[in-house]
Amino acid sequence: MPIFRADDGTPLAFHVRGGGESLLCLPGGPMRASAYLGDLGGLDARRRLVMLDARGTGGSGLPADPGTYRCDRLVDDVEALRRHLGLERVDLLAHSAAGDLALQYAGRYPHRVRALCMITARARVLGVEFTTAHRAQAADLRAGEPWAAGARAAYDAIWAGTATDADFDTAAPFFYGRWDEAARAHAASDAEQTNDAAAQAYTAPGAFEPLTAVPDVPVLVLAGELDSAPRPAVAEEIAGRFRRAEVVVQPGAGHYPWLDDPARFSGAVEAFLGRHS
Repeated sequence: MPIFRADDGTPLAFHVRGGGESLLCLPGGPMRASAYLGDLGGLDARRRLVMLDARGTGGSGLPADPGTYRCDRLVDDVEALRRHLGLERVDLLAHSAAGDLALQYAGRYPHRVRALCMITARARVLGVEFTTAHRAQAADLRAGEPWAAGARAAYDAIWAGTATDADFDTAAPFFYGRWDEAARAHAASDAEQTNDAAAQAYTAPGAFEPLTAVPDVPVLVLAGELDSAPRPAVAEEIAGRFRRAEVVVQPGAGHYPWLDDPARFSGAVEAFLGRHS
């Protein structure tokens, strides 16, 4: 596990899988260690995946200043990794909450970004929000699932801000296209991989100030058909903010599309990157 130093001296870890052109991968959560990304549906057979553990997660150290967990302040760590790798320009992949981090990096360093893959990712810095109505729409799609009736109240409690730890566990099936053994194992690893205190600091006031200019970089916005974040229509809204953007809606996929259909997911990402390498 390679280690490098952030600008403030915090030791940061990253993990490398596969070979070929590098793809810098930013995990979501927020503040979840990169292990949950796995091999991104076999994408490591086509790309050298460089997966950053954000400060305070996984193999990375705790910062002296907890305020550096804030999303906009983590941009410096991404740039430090680029420099450490000696790359002039990078392809970026951001999942979920890391969408805002990747967008802020691209906004600050557009000349360093060759292509950006937004995987079921947030875009608050572009003024796009995921609403409780979007969450309800996605939940309604799962009404026929055998687990849905028992999990719906817990799922609604999450977006009402009243959820307990038990509610998060009960609602987990809503985040996966298939609630099978692989999904159960993946969901069970969340608590041990996430720094909850850092996650709160990630969204502190000032974290998501609107970008002064939308970066002119090629962007893939990949959404899951069954996911609430973003719904397919919201993915189109995100893509509409860019001059060069493509939208892929993966059929039958939830919030972790590389688990639901690995070949379809990795093929879509590689096809996009291949057009912009």
